[in-house]
Amino acid sequence: MTDFIYLASQSPRRLQLLEQWGVHCKLLLPEADEDVEALEVVKAGEKPAAYVQRVTGLKLQAALARIRHRKLKPAPVLCADTTVALGARILGKPEGKADAMRMLADLSGRRHRVLTAVAVGRPSLRGDKVWSALSTSWVEFAPLTPSQIRRYVESGEPMGKAGAYAIQGHAALWTSHISGSYSGIMGLPAHETAQVLNAAGARLR
Repeated sequence: MTDFIYLASQSPRRLQLLEQWGVHCKLLLPEADEDVEALEVVKAGEKPAAYVQRVTGLKLQAALARIRHRKLKPAPVLCADTTVALGARILGKPEGKADAMRMLADLSGRRHRVLTAVAVGRPSLRGDKVWSALSTSWVEFAPLTPSQIRRYVESGEPMGKAGAYAIQGHAALWTSHISGSYSGIMGLPAHETAQVLNAAGARLR
């Protein structure tokens, strides 16, 4: 068992959830010259589940390489990625306010999926070991008016969020139904995360 893990994520929500679950984390953030956004580019015809698992795997590989490059103490590394899917269409992070407004208008009054892939890697000279899992949840929004969407986008909350919303924020007010993992919709599914961390030998209180 190890008494800490590396969290290779810039999401404050993921760090907050792990600390809430009693996991001691050390942030393992990218170098200034690492192009993390390039890892999130969608391939032509790629399905949402395949996409989110591929991106998580790429982020984990980059994080494990970071440990070696910085000569850090070996410990489990956790990575995750979340995407919103409307049918087969992937809704990533909005590129700007107009993009966020389009996404929210498309989600208005409809049911969509939120997929979060989580992976833990343990560096080893004999070959890195990896454990991974996928959480799929369903979210339904009430119909939104153009003024509701505009005010929400102007608040800044949708920026940097898959699907242009944060379930733990103002978007909760128009979320009419959830099926699945609430923490997974936030960005880190509790059950699946506990499974991969336990498999990797990480200590959970």
